[in-house]
Amino acid sequence: MKLASLALTAALVFTSSAAFAQSGATIRDRKDNQQDRIGQGVRSGQLTPREAGRLERQESRLNREEHHMRARDNGHLTRRDRRILSRQQNRESARIYRDKHNARRY
Repeated sequence: MKLASLALTAALVFTSSAAFAQSGATIRDRKDNQQDRIGQGVRSGQLTPREAGRLERQESRLNREEHHMRARDNGHLTRRDRRILSRQQNRESARIYRDKHNARRY
């Protein structure tokens, strides 16, 4: 039962992430949204300090990767770069959701 619930939750997160990505939101908009979600999770107690730190480190990695992609192409992102970053942001969004909803309180 719990596995089915987890699968349904994951499907909803990916669907909403894909809808957000297709709504014309830029990579920067998504980064801002995910940062807001992490901050809200910390304030509400849904995220432990350890979870928040891990999510923040992953966000930093994505930011560095974007920076390197832009540096390779004179400040621009190719279509392939945007697709790669979008997929990584989708995964990060799922991680944020999972960590916020795992009912841990430390």
